[in-house]
Amino acid sequence: MIEISGLSKTFTLHNQGSAVIRVMADAALSVAPGECVGLIGASGAGKSTLMRMVYGNYLAATGSIVIAGTDITKATPREIIALRRATLGYVSQFLRVVPRVPTLEVVAEPLRVLGHPAEEARARAAALLRQVNIPERLWSLSPTTFSGGEQQRVNIARGFIHPYPALLLDEPTASLDAANREVVLGLIAAAKARGAAILGIFHDEAARAQVCDRFVDVTAFTPQAAA
Repeated sequence: MIEISGLSKTFTLHNQGSAVIRVMADAALSVAPGECVGLIGASGAGKSTLMRMVYGNYLAATGSIVIAGTDITKATPREIIALRRATLGYVSQFLRVVPRVPTLEVVAEPLRVLGHPAEEARARAAALLRQVNIPERLWSLSPTTFSGGEQQRVNIARGFIHPYPALLLDEPTASLDAANREVVLGLIAAAKARGAAILGIFHDEAARAQVCDRFVDVTAFTPQAAA
């Protein structure tokens, strides 16, 4: 489902004489349907950089990232948007939404853009908001006013509302208490059971041990390690 091969990344520092920094070289990994692969490595090793390349936020210098038959490194912006809508979900640590949009609509939006009826999308959103313990009195408010933990739970509900065949998870339990952490781990387990291919960053060692089938140390992909 997710196949990465020969992937490298550089950054050009335009304010420092256009110096080129190599941050990743010859990265390769795969994630099969129903598998959760955890990215590990020291801070700055490139875990987030790799995830952003997989999602199409960063351009790769070389290599390929094939998701459900589409190579992200060669796809057009329109193709990447279509892939994100139907195939590739992403749950980040931080909620980024348009201000003043009610929480229920924020969570329902991924289904709405896929053409699901409004009431069906809202019903599914409501069920997920209950599951992640967001009180109903908050559903009509913008989540931009919520605490960090509440925002993360809204982000999780939004990320799991559609059965994406592939999922990227960036610290999905980072701001959660023990009870909500278990809810999220249950959602991840259910996604695996239905066949989702999951690539994630988990600094919570107990969480990653519970849901990850194996780990990939991105330190092996740094230019220093590859040299």
